[in-house]
Amino acid sequence: MNKIIFSGYDTFHSAGFVIDAPDGYDYYLFLLTRTPGLFRVNGEMRQIPAGSAVLYPPGTPVMYRACGESYGDDWIRFESDEDFVRNFPKPSEPFPVSDVDYCHNLVQLLTWESAMGQYEGAISQLFHILFYKLENDYLHHESAAHDQELLTLRKSIMNNPQHDWSIADMAKQLHLSMGYLQSLYKKKFGVSCMDDVIRCRVRRAKDLLTNTDETVLSIASQCGYNNVEHFCRQFKSVCGTTPKNYRSDVRKSPEE
Repeated sequence: MNKIIFSGYDTFHSAGFVIDAPDGYDYYLFLLTRTPGLFRVNGEMRQIPAGSAVLYPPGTPVMYRACGESYGDDWIRFESDEDFVRNFPKPSEPFPVSDVDYCHNLVQLLTWESAMGQYEGAISQLFHILFYKLENDYLHHESAAHDQELLTLRKSIMNNPQHDWSIADMAKQLHLSMGYLQSLYKKKFGVSCMDDVIRCRVRRAKDLLTNTDETVLSIASQCGYNNVEHFCRQFKSVCGTTPKNYRSDVRKSPEE
């Protein structure tokens, strides 16, 4: 359920405009900036460009003000129990919107639908479209911001597949939530974190099976597996054959 309390678009204020709510509000506040503005983000004031969006959940501090002759935005004050709103990544942090006019038009439509008391389903659908667009923009922005960290993590996985990797440890290393890390990693590399770990472990195992006489038990251990049966199951799932048969096949001569 999404209930609009009040909303507006193309709202402009004078140079002295300030909103300062240390305890936040009892509702969500969504803003789409039409001019630059000064926003408090993580305890410091930052100039945020026009065409940025920010979502403030209930009870979170809100502080922003004009930084020029005027400040303008589109805005929605609303209540929601929808997961796509409650789980929106990194609330209270402004981020750039790729198609400002598109989001502006959605806020217009939401304002009109709410003012005219139209069908609740229309408002719900418009909210879904708006937040789908916003989340895609945010993830694209954040993915670019975390590119180097993600590349460093992936190199570490490739060089040390035997490490006891876990989503929790990876997320802690990058100072991200587990769900958010998995979303960024999949978007960046086209594979989940743990599937990448498995692929790297199997690649290391294939090299050892081909070029050494180590036992399957020893190779499993060197590739990060404490259980040889688990290693064999994952190897077969990826390669379509067991480690023993793989070694036998790659060592056959062409004549055979």
